[in-house]
Amino acid sequence: MECLPVEVIGNILSRLGAARDVVIASATCRKWREAFRNHLDTLSFNSNDWPVYHDLTTGRLEILITQTIFQTRGLQCLSIFMDDVDEFSAAPVIAWLMYTRETLRQLLYNVGTTPNVNILEKCGRQKLEVLDLAHNSITGVEPSYQRFPCLKSLSLSYVSISALDLSLLLTACPKIEFLSLVNPEIAMSDSQEATMELSSPTLKKLYVEAISLDKFILEADSLESLNLKDCTLEYFDIIGKGTLKYLKIDDVSVLHLEIESTENLEVIDLSSFTIIWPKFYQMISRSSKLRRLRLWGVVFDDEEEIVDLETIAVCFPQLSHLSMSYDLRDGLLNYGLQGPTQLENVAVLELGWTVISDLFSQWVAGLLERCPNLKKLVIHGIVSEAKSHEECHMLANFTSSIVRLMRKYMRVEVQFEYE
Repeated sequence: MECLPVEVIGNILSRLGAARDVVIASATCRKWREAFRNHLDTLSFNSNDWPVYHDLTTGRLEILITQTIFQTRGLQCLSIFMDDVDEFSAAPVIAWLMYTRETLRQLLYNVGTTPNVNILEKCGRQKLEVLDLAHNSITGVEPSYQRFPCLKSLSLSYVSISALDLSLLLTACPKIEFLSLVNPEIAMSDSQEATMELSSPTLKKLYVEAISLDKFILEADSLESLNLKDCTLEYFDIIGKGTLKYLKIDDVSVLHLEIESTENLEVIDLSSFTIIWPKFYQMISRSSKLRRLRLWGVVFDDEEEIVDLETIAVCFPQLSHLSMSYDLRDGLLNYGLQGPTQLENVAVLELGWTVISDLFSQWVAGLLERCPNLKKLVIHGIVSEAKSHEECHMLANFTSSIVRLMRKYMRVEVQFEYE
C-alpha cells in the first residue's frame, strides 16, 4: 500500500463516495490524508448513508459539510441529498458553490435555501456537465447562449420555475442531451394558458413526470427517447427530424398527441393510457423498425375500437418482444386473433390479465400459434387476497391449460409473475 501513488489513493477514496467513509479512510496515514486533500474528486452527503445525519441539527449539518468540503481541492462531483432538511442557510450554500465552482462537473442538490440562492448563477460559465436540482426556486434566467457551455444533463424535481425561464435555460445549454422534469411548479401569467414551448437541437432524452399543462411543444431534431409519466396534457407536440427511437407513456391523459416523425421508432411502451387508436396507429404505422411493443392497460377512447393482431403483424415485421394485457369488454376481445399473418420474429411474449377469464387460456394458445419462433413466455396476473371460489376455479383451469400447452411447446421457457 505504501507504494501506491497518491493519485491512485485519491481515486480509491473517490469511489467510496459517501463523505463519512471517505473521512474515515483518509485517516489511514499521512499519505491518505494528502490524497483526500489534493486528489479527491467525488464527495456525497446523503441522509441514507449514515443514521446520525438524521439526529443532527441543520446548523450542525452545515458546519459538518463546510468543514469537509473546505479540506478538499479540485472536487468534480458533489452530491448533497438530505431528506430530513427543508432548508439550509444561504451563506454556507453559496460558500460551497463558490469554493468548488471552478472544478465541479457534477452537482446534485436537493435542499431549499433561505433566502433563496440562485444556484444557476453560481454555477454558470464553468465546467459543469451534470446538474440535478430539487426543491429549489429558479428565477431570472439570463438569455445567454453560453450560460452553461458544458452542461449535458439537467434534472429539475419539485422546482419552481416559469415557462419562460425554463425555455431560456434550455437555450443556455448548447450541449444538453438529457432533460428530466419531475413535478415542477410552472409559473404562468394570469392572461395566458398553461403553455410550455422548448427548443433544443442537441437534446436526446426527455423524461417528464407529474406535470399538468394545456400545451407542451418541444422542437428537438436529435430526440431519441421520450418518457411521459403521470401527466395531464391537452396538447403534446414533438417536432423533429425522425430520430425518436424510444417512446414510453405511463398513466398519462392527453387529448392530442402529435409526433412529427416516427419512422425510426424501435420501442413503444404504453400503459394506463387512453388513446384514440386509429389516430395513434396512423402516427406509428410507419415504424417498420419497431422491435418492442407493449400495450398494457390501454384504454381506447371509442369502446368499439379493437386492435387486431393482424394489424400488428403486418405493420411491425421486425417485432421481437410483444407485451399485451387481456381485455374483454361486452364479449369483444382487444388484440383479437383475426388474420393469417404470423409474428415470425417474436422471441419474447408477455401476456397478462387484470380480471381473469376462462377465455384467457384460449387467447394465450392462439397467440402461441402465431409466434412460431417464440423462446420465452411470461404470464403476468393479479390474484386478489380474498380469492372467491370462482376465481380459484379459473386459476386451476388456467394452470391445467398452460401445462397442456407447454407439452406442445417444449422449446418455450415459461415464467409466471403474480401480484
